Amino acid sequence: MLRVEVSASLVPALVPVLARVKRLFDLTAEPQKIAAHLGPLAATHPGLRIPGAFSGFEIAMRAILGQQVSVRAATTLMGRLVSAFGEKLKTPCRLLTHLTPTADRLAQASLEELTSLGITTARSRSLLALARAVAAGKIVLEPAGDVEKTMALLRELPGIGEWTVHYVAMRALNWPDAFPHGDLGIRKALQPARPGELLKMAEAWRPWRAYAAMHLWKSLEVRS
Repeated sequence: MLRVEVSASLVPALVPVLARVKRLFDLTAEPQKIAAHLGPLAATHPGLRIPGAFSGFEIAMRAILGQQVSVRAATTLMGRLVSAFGEKLKTPCRLLTHLTPTADRLAQASLEELTSLGITTARSRSLLALARAVAAGKIVLEPAGDVEKTMALLRELPGIGEWTVHYVAMRALNWPDAFPHGDLGIRKALQPARPGELLKMAEAWRPWRAYAAMHLWKSLEVRS
């Protein structure tokens, strides 16, 4: 059971807030149907869901910052980005001090401002390109859009590869067939003999490859 407490100040926006909460926790999933399709892969954790996103733009930023670095390093960089460009706010929660930067705000930043935070030049360019595309309405990181079109537009941005595209599709677009096959964890879990075999192995899991990815990542936790 999921229990959600909402501040009284959010009552006017209660419907859209709850809709985002449902996406965040993947509450529309059908675990039994998915587990039956995935077979033995889902046997250990048959109710596993995909963590969604309250903000698709935030997830996309985190995906870019997480390219080829540890989770801890990516979290540190995201913290710097939020402190520099996020709106300050007062809350009863000691650690909740800023809102995540909006695409409009980040689109106004300079390359130098981002690199001064320790973000590489390549990833800074990717972040700026993403922010400007989202701010201009060219890319919409919401589940209701055209997934294939959005993924194609993401691929056109500098520094955005297949791992990032599929991770964003999984988390921000709620696409159940997303499969970040270049992920090191997935490759470790499947251990294909050749790179091309991994996608062939995943064909049997369509259209639930995103859930298959979650189970593969979870399998690594079990092994450790």
